[in-house]
Amino acid sequence: MKLEVDSERLQKAYESVQELLLNERNSAGHWVGELSTSPLSTATAIMALHQVRLQRPEQIPELSPLIENGLAWLARHQNSDGGWGDTLKSRSNISTTMLSHAVFHTLKSEGDFSETIFSAATYIDDVGGVEAVVKRYGKDKTFSVPILTHCALAGLVDWKQVSALPFELSCLSHRFYATIRLPVVSYALPALIAIGQVRHHFRKPWNPLLGWLRDSCISRSLKKLKRIQPETGGFLEATPLTSFVTMSLAAKGLADHPVVVKGVEFIKSSVLEDGSWPIDTNLATWVTTLAVNALGDDLPNEDRPAILEWLLSQQYTEVHAFTNAAPGGWAWTDLSGGVPDGDDTPGAMLAILQLQDDGSDNLKIRTAIQRAARWLLDLQNRDGGWPTFCRGWGALPFDRSSADLTAHCLRALDAANPYCDFKEELEAARKSGFQFLNKAQQQDGSWLPLWFGNQHAPEDINPLYGTAKVVAAYRDTNRLEALPVQDGLRWLREAQNEDGGWGGIPGVPSTVEESSLAIDALLANEDAFPEVSRGISWLIDRVEAGTVGETAPIGFYFAKLWYFERLYPIIFAASALRKTIETIEKNKSSKDAGAV
Repeated sequence: MKLEVDSERLQKAYESVQELLLNERNSAGHWVGELSTSPLSTATAIMALHQVRLQRPEQIPELSPLIENGLAWLARHQNSDGGWGDTLKSRSNISTTMLSHAVFHTLKSEGDFSETIFSAATYIDDVGGVEAVVKRYGKDKTFSVPILTHCALAGLVDWKQVSALPFELSCLSHRFYATIRLPVVSYALPALIAIGQVRHHFRKPWNPLLGWLRDSCISRSLKKLKRIQPETGGFLEATPLTSFVTMSLAAKGLADHPVVVKGVEFIKSSVLEDGSWPIDTNLATWVTTLAVNALGDDLPNEDRPAILEWLLSQQYTEVHAFTNAAPGGWAWTDLSGGVPDGDDTPGAMLAILQLQDDGSDNLKIRTAIQRAARWLLDLQNRDGGWPTFCRGWGALPFDRSSADLTAHCLRALDAANPYCDFKEELEAARKSGFQFLNKAQQQDGSWLPLWFGNQHAPEDINPLYGTAKVVAAYRDTNRLEALPVQDGLRWLREAQNEDGGWGGIPGVPSTVEESSLAIDALLANEDAFPEVSRGISWLIDRVEAGTVGETAPIGFYFAKLWYFERLYPIIFAASALRKTIETIEKNKSSKDAGAV
C-alpha cells in the first residue's frame, strides 16, 4: 500500500511551512513563540494592581492607566452570552467570568460598565455561581480557592465560602509535602502561602489555639515566599499565580512587602500593547525543542550549534528553590520563573540528540543527557508513569502520572540509553512505564493526555493528542507489534473526520494541530496510508489557503486553564509534512532496492 499524495504539492507545502518556522527564530537563533492573550490573566492582573493602588496611593498615576486599559480590553472581548473564556477563541466558563465580573464590580466607578456587569452576573447565575466553581475543580483547591478569594476581595463572595488553606504547612520541610497530601498541587506553594494568609486575615479560625499557631507561622512562611520568588518576580512566569499572590498580600496590608513590589513589577512588564495580559511570559524552551524535533535533519547545519549551546545552557544545575527538584531537568522557559518538569526535559533531551553534528560522543552532550536521564528516573512514580513536577504527589490530577508525559519520557530514555552507564535501571523504568501505558489505555483504544484538551469534547478531553503521543513512544522504541498500540492506531484511523482532518475526538472541528499529530502517528502503519493520504491533502489545502497558522485552544496551562501558542500549528504541520516526504522516499528506495 502506498501514499496517494501529489508529490509536487506536498514538497511545496513543506517548503512553505519550513520557511515560516525558520523565520520565527529570534536574533539568538532559537524560538520564543507567542502565547495567547488571556481574559483570566487580565482580570487577575487588574485586581492585583487595584489592591496595591488602594494601599499605596502614590502609585495611582502609574497603575491606573494599566487598570483602565485592562478593563476596556475585557469589556470589548466579553462573549455574547455575557461570559468570558480563557482565550479569545474559548467558550465562556464560570471561572474566568467570575474573575472578570469581580473586577468590573469592584471598579464600576472607573467607567460605565453597567451593561457588562449585568450580562456577566446573568451568566454567573445561570451556570451556578460559587457552587459551579467548586464543582469544576472538585477536591483540587489550587484554582477554586484563588478564584473565590479574588471574588471575596471584590465583596461578591463571603469569606466563609473560601476554604482555609494551611499556609503554616509551608514551614515544614519540603519532603513532607507529598506525605501530608496538600489540597493544592506541587507548583502552587506561593498561592498556598499568600491566599492562606489573606483568608486567615479576614476570617480567623474559631479555635484560638489554631489561630495562635497560624499567627506564629506568618512571618516564617513569608520569608519562604520571598526566598522562592524568581528574579523576574513572576511565580512560574505566570500572571495569574503572581497576581493572586500580589493581591492577597496587598489586601492584608503588605503592599510594601518585597514579594508584592517584585510581583507588581512583573505584572507591569508583562502587559501587552493592547492592554491585556498573556497566560505566561513564553514557552521558549518548549517551542524550541518542538521545532528542532519537527525539522529534524532539515534544520540548517550552520544554525544548529547556537541552538544546541542554548539548550544545553538551560539545563538546571542546582536544586530548584521552588519545587526542590534535583539538578538535571529543563523547564518550559529560559526565564527564572520556570520549573523543571517531566515534559520539557524529555523534549530537550530528544532535541539535543537531534542537534549533534555527526553522532560523535561529545562529552558535554553525554554528561547532559546522562544527568537528564537520571533526573527522569528519579521522577518516575511507583505506578510506572511520570508526573509533571514532583514524584509521589498523587492526590490531585496535575500531579499524577499521565500517558502523554510517560510516553515522552519513554522516548527520551530509549534515545539516551547509549549515553548512560545505568542501563539496567533504564530498562526497568521503561518496562514499568509501558506497563503504566497499558493500564492507562481507554476501552476504546485511546489514551487521554494531561496537558491538552478540546473544548468541543465531553469533559474537555483530547484522546487524539494523548493517543498520538503514546503511539510515538511505541513507534520510536520498536514496539509497533504490541496489541495496545495496534488498538491505538485503529482508534486514530477511525477518528478521522469526513473532511479528512482530525479534531480532539471524532466529529468535532478539524484543526491543523490535531490533524498534524494524527498524520505523524499514523505514518508508522502502512494500513493507515489511505487515512494519511486524505489527511495530508487536508493539511496541504490549509497551507495553500494560507490558514496553516490558524491556532486552536488545545493547551491547558494548569487546572484546565486554556491557552494556544502561535507556533503550535506551524511546528506540528512541519513535522507531519516532513515525515510524509521521508516515508514516501523510504518506500520508494525499498521498492527500487527490491527491483534490483
